Amino acid sequence: MADYNAVVAEDDHPVTRQQWKWTAVASMANYIDAGSIVAGGSGLTLWTAQFHMGNTLVGMLGAFSSNAISAGVGALIGGRICDVYGRKKIYAWDLLVYAFGILWIVFAMKAWMLFVGYVIVGLAVGADVPASWTLIAELAPRKSRGKLSGFAQVLWNMGPVITLLLALALSRLGLLGIRLLFVHLLILAIITWFMRRGVVESDRWKAAVEKERKSQTSRRVSNARAPRSGFRELVSSRANVGALVFCILMYGLWNLVAGTNGFFLPYILQTVGSESQATSVELQCFNFLLTVLATILVFMPLNDRVNRRLLFTISSVLQVVAFLLFVFFHLNTWIALANIILYGIGFGFGQQPFFQLWSGELFPTRLRSTAQGFMFAVVRIGLGLWSFVVPVLTATGFHTLALILTLMLVVSGLIGIIFAPKTEGKSLEQIEAERSKGASPLSPSDYVSPSN
Repeated sequence: MADYNAVVAEDDHPVTRQQWKWTAVASMANYIDAGSIVAGGSGLTLWTAQFHMGNTLVGMLGAFSSNAISAGVGALIGGRICDVYGRKKIYAWDLLVYAFGILWIVFAMKAWMLFVGYVIVGLAVGADVPASWTLIAELAPRKSRGKLSGFAQVLWNMGPVITLLLALALSRLGLLGIRLLFVHLLILAIITWFMRRGVVESDRWKAAVEKERKSQTSRRVSNARAPRSGFRELVSSRANVGALVFCILMYGLWNLVAGTNGFFLPYILQTVGSESQATSVELQCFNFLLTVLATILVFMPLNDRVNRRLLFTISSVLQVVAFLLFVFFHLNTWIALANIILYGIGFGFGQQPFFQLWSGELFPTRLRSTAQGFMFAVVRIGLGLWSFVVPVLTATGFHTLALILTLMLVVSGLIGIIFAPKTEGKSLEQIEAERSKGASPLSPSDYVSPSN
């Protein structure tokens, strides 16, 4: 059995080659999640024409896809499984379920077959995300946790890059090209499932389980009352509730913008901006490439060493300016390009990588995946409900939609800037101990912390 002393001792070691390998394999959850979203978005116009879908059906497809509701439900279930049975448990089946869902999309002959495939894929992706994010956080040394989390975000954005490049290369094939995009995700899912069989269980989780077992034995001897467990335990703590509210609001509002941008940008460019399928794909691909570069050059080398609030602030400003362009100028290729440059760079060290990092740091080990699954569920289901509205808003005027997205970015940025936790360089055990004493992410003064 693992113990906390051994776990903490490992925290001061540099990142090993094995840790990089496990992080890469776990991070494939990000690749297939984002790849699924963008593959669906790239083919949305073609699916719409093939199956004669109106705005309502387009919104439903976005709402129930891996971009939204089904992924949220999967995360809610998968997150709890990870805390009860271990981080690796979910790896035995989720990617096989994902592959089964992809087959429905590849061979879809009717709109309902698309819906079935998207729901299954979303459930599998959602279950995978909290397992992988938690495992990455718990395997990382304390001074490299942000770096390894950032690497996971690199793969999140490489999924769209590779998927979009394939979409561009296969664009002349029409709907067949879109089906082949999903075939590539199917192949990668099977390969990843096989490689994950060698990933070890989290020592932190095993140590926490052993500690809980001893505590239960002690309570039985003394006839003490057992503490609350599961979701009830999660919401019974002021610090946990504060962290939930902070992360959901900061990331959730931003994710409405990102989800709209990721799934509907090709659709918006073609229906409002009159861009071709190839041009819209090229622009979106460039966006994700910039994000990859920003994550590699800014987030990964700096976030474990500098003030994270400063990085978050710069990112937020870039993103707000990017969408203000859509508010004040007519949508065309040059405005879209300026938006993509600013938003893509800001994205690379903004809400998405910080949410993965903070959602792993701000909760105790026995509730970490449960919390991540719950937050991911709230955010993705919220995005699903929002997806019903986007096509309608786009049809009535894109500037209205752009203004709403800009305001969401402003509020999300302010929440992150004001309440950003100062956790860089600390072990997960140190953060947990400090927070158990009453720290709350909704109180800015709590983040004046001692030097590490």
